[in-house]
Amino acid sequence: MTVTARNPKRARQGRKIQRVEARLNPEQKQRIEYAATLKGSSVSEFIVLSADEAAARTIQEHELWTLSGADRAAFVSALLNPPAPSPRMIAAAERYRGRMRD
Repeated sequence: MTVTARNPKRARQGRKIQRVEARLNPEQKQRIEYAATLKGSSVSEFIVLSADEAAARTIQEHELWTLSGADRAAFVSALLNPPAPSPRMIAAAERYRGRMRD
């Protein structure tokens, strides 16, 4: 059996059961209310969508690397022509193999 929602946009967003509170100074509140009015949304919807977009941008900035031309060339070169392991790296690999055998 399918349930049809009166508001399809709300149905796509899923059931909202979490709550967040924030304290604003009067200027922030007025600015947010005005921006929500310009967008044609409620203050709550504006805040949620704005915070979600900011969260997605922040996550992308921390999870995605963007390299300049010189950095990209150095990275690719290191991948294609890795340096020989140092004596310390060889010793660490041997310790690791020994632990994995035990």
